Amino acid sequence: MAYQKNQQKTYRTMQGKMIDMDLLRKKNELTPAVGNAKVNARGDELGAGGKIVKKREDVVGEYYKSTRPVTKEKPATKKEQAMPEQELTENEKELFEDFDDEWVEDEDGNFVKKGE
Repeated sequence: MAYQKNQQKTYRTMQGKMIDMDLLRKKNELTPAVGNAKVNARGDELGAGGKIVKKREDVVGEYYKSTRPVTKEKPATKKEQAMPEQELTENEKELFEDFDDEWVEDEDGNFVKKGE
């Protein structure tokens, strides 16, 4: 069975009438939408008196210009992500020395305080 691109959407109502939804959309394309959105059914921005201020194409174009594009860069490798080696200050060295003196590794591989 071949696929038809422009197949019309016709529906039968409960009363037996046939409605063409695409034709109905086209007829009401310039009608203002219900609510406080200030757009018509097509997506154009409306001003005072229902006049078109900005066309839908301009609104969509501005959106795509304002959003940042997806980058096509490669992700960083583990080597690039690694932190550079930094030299320890004297205070940090003293803290590590104090820490090493307080804890020792037992025969099971656990660290316990010295003297326990």
